[in-house]
Amino acid sequence: MPELPEVEAARRAIEENCLGKKITKALIADDPKVIDGVSRADFEASLLGKTIVSAHRKGKNLWLRLDSPPFPSFQFGMAGAIYIKGVAVTKYKRSAVKDTDEWPSKYSKLFVELDDGLEFSFTDKRRFARVRLLKDPASVPPISELGPDALLEPMTGDELFESLSKKKIAIKTLLLDQSYISGIGNWVADEVLYQARIHPEQSAASLSKENYGNLHKSIKEVIEYAVQVDADSIQFPCEWLFHFRWGKKPGKVNGRKIDFITVGSRTTAYVPELQKLSGQQAARAGSKQANKRKGHGDGVNDDVNEAASDEEVNGSVQSKKGRKPRGQGKRSSAKRKSIESDDEDNANDSEDDDDDDNDDRHDEDQKNKTRKVTNNKQSKVEKTSKKTVQTSQNSKKKKAK
Repeated sequence: MPELPEVEAARRAIEENCLGKKITKALIADDPKVIDGVSRADFEASLLGKTIVSAHRKGKNLWLRLDSPPFPSFQFGMAGAIYIKGVAVTKYKRSAVKDTDEWPSKYSKLFVELDDGLEFSFTDKRRFARVRLLKDPASVPPISELGPDALLEPMTGDELFESLSKKKIAIKTLLLDQSYISGIGNWVADEVLYQARIHPEQSAASLSKENYGNLHKSIKEVIEYAVQVDADSIQFPCEWLFHFRWGKKPGKVNGRKIDFITVGSRTTAYVPELQKLSGQQAARAGSKQANKRKGHGDGVNDDVNEAASDEEVNGSVQSKKGRKPRGQGKRSSAKRKSIESDDEDNANDSEDDDDDDNDDRHDEDQKNKTRKVTNNKQSKVEKTSKKTVQTSQNSKKKKAK
């Protein structure tokens, strides 16, 4: 998924190659799901003859300032990307469009030709991006509701300390909240926490002063370095190991095992040996492991206890429903919604499957396994109930005789 580094790479590519040039041709896709709030004809007419003056970004959003409004803005969503024919925009997914490639792509949502013959396109394979035509993109949602940009408006150490000390939710969940700080997504958050040696589930308010300092330093260094290498995530220790997850193979970083958990509804990579829970959360985790080793609990009850801990520490809201036989309870959590409200976090759009998005497939596999286990347990309960009923019926027949 494109995050701040990928979108910044696109902004810089447009700035270096397109400024001062006039739009001589514009093609907008007939896709109202992506082209938000404006007709195809009106969008094309608003671009023709205009000159690109500047390119701007906040968080994961990009917009172009023309010589007169309105201006096109791009919310990249799950798979949005800018391609400039003949120019290597970023190493994210692929580089420059080749002569043998389909152009413009069938996934193109906005295609523009400039007066010097240069062409660029905004594509979206999964259709979770949003392309808008706005008079002042920065003054209206979603951009107006974003928190400070992680690269352009970094918090000071004192500001970070003061804000985190009031947040009783998991630190990774907070970093992903675009209303708190904009631009940090899943892989950047994992990399930041790995470099800062902080467990993703650690409550933000419970971080030590040393943690605060390390986190502040890591956010700055990871973001700046990611932008410097044009979002080439292969150069990051933690993100490089995501390839093991995609291939469903065990991974290590510097000889240490990397594990995967779910935090804030997102698959999360971390190194247990280096990123450990602290304080009361560490004590609870240790108690849970001890109970498992002693054979206490049946797994389901452990999950319920874990949910209770999450409710207290991470600020999650647990939905209480009727319990199933033998104490099994179905639970659901109300997810924290970010201001940017990218539908992609929970997306499974079958008609727009992204062959490159193996991460989603892995998460779905895990969900299917969980459903299978639950169904097996329910089946056992049903069989037991049927046997009990049958035995009771046989007993009544014998008494009747």
